[in-house]
Formats: sequence, structure tokens, C-alpha cells
Amino acid sequence: MWDVEIRGMASAHAIIASSIFMATVMPAVFVENFSVYGSHMVWLYCVAGSVAVVNIAVFWLLGISPPTKKNTLSYKINRLFKSCLYFVLSCLFFHTVVVLYGAHLLESALETFSLAVLLSTLTTLRCLCILGPNVQAWIRVFSRDGAMSVWDTSLQITTGCSVIGAWLGAFPIPLDWDRPWQVWPNSCTLGATTGFLTGLLAAPVWIHWHRKQLTYKLK
Repeated sequence: MWDVEIRGMASAHAIIASSIFMATVMPAVFVENFSVYGSHMVWLYCVAGSVAVVNIAVFWLLGISPPTKKNTLSYKINRLFKSCLYFVLSCLFFHTVVVLYGAHLLESALETFSLAVLLSTLTTLRCLCILGPNVQAWIRVFSRDGAMSVWDTSLQITTGCSVIGAWLGAFPIPLDWDRPWQVWPNSCTLGATTGFLTGLLAAPVWIHWHRKQLTYKLK
């Protein structure tokens, strides 16, 4: 059973990682003189949109999302509304955190919010796909020994790697190297994306390596 779940996770993560590659390559076909640095906002939203669509599709097809207690249309609409609301609040939260860490409040506000959108896509959206709009479940997963499945563990790893990657990406910005990837928020978005890809790769490997030590409580 462990091997089946880990293989399913590895396949899902490979598809999600491929979506980032496609979002990096495909804009060059439609946008003249496209480059990750020169057209960074285009690249950022292509990656965010691609990851969002593929995440939702993959987790829906795999049936990873928690089952709903009701099947009424009003309940599904309410659940969708709460998910959208949580995503928007997550964007505002990340935007506030980034500003508190030193980003300009008004100058480059669009770029800062775009970074927040990307971070929300790499972290909060996966929480919504795996756990649903259930804040208590989110708190449980990110608390000590709170994971109840391999997907919870993968969520911990990918979220941590994404946030740490964005944080590490901020370090080169003050240096006077005058490189195009040092323009705000290029290095942070590249760091977050690299961290996310690292998490996608590391999660199944780490879970497979520690599968004998992992014990999950019954839901």
C-alpha cells in the first residue's frame, strides 16, 4: 500500500513539475522576445495559472480531496466561495508579510502582490486541494506530528520548501551585482518556484526513505 501511494504521489508531482516547465517554455511561442527575466510578470502568472489548473485537476482525478458531507448545490457553492475567499486572504497575508520583511509598501506594489499570488498558489492552493477549506485541518497538518497521510506529509514538505525558497531568494537582492534576476521580485519568485520543485522531488523520496518510521493516526 505504501508503494502504491508513493508511486501515485511521485506521478502527480511529476505532472505538476512538468506544468511549470511548460509554463516556462510555451509563452516564448506567443510572446515576442519573451524571457523569464525580461517578461517576468508574464512568466510568473503563467506558472501560477498552470500550477493552479494542474493541481486542481490532478487532486480531483486522484480523489485526494476530503469527501464532502453534503452533495447539495448550495453546499458546493458555499465550499467554492470559502476556498476562493481563503485564497484571496492568503494573497493578502503573504503580501503583508513580504512588506513587513522590507518590500516597499506602494512602490512595486503590483510585483509584491504577484509574488504573494505565486506563494499562495504553491502553498495555500495545495492545502485547499488536499484538505479543503478547513482551517482546523490546516492547523493540524502543520502542527507537530499532525500529518495523517502521505499527502499531508508532502504538503508539509512542499509548503516549507516554497516559503524557504522565497526567503532565500531575497538575499541576493541588496548586492550590487546588477544582474537582471536581482530585480524585485525575480529572485524571490525564482527561489519560491525552485523550492517548490525541490519539495515535489523530495517529498516522495523522503516518505519512501522513512516509511518504516512513519505512523499515521486514523482519521
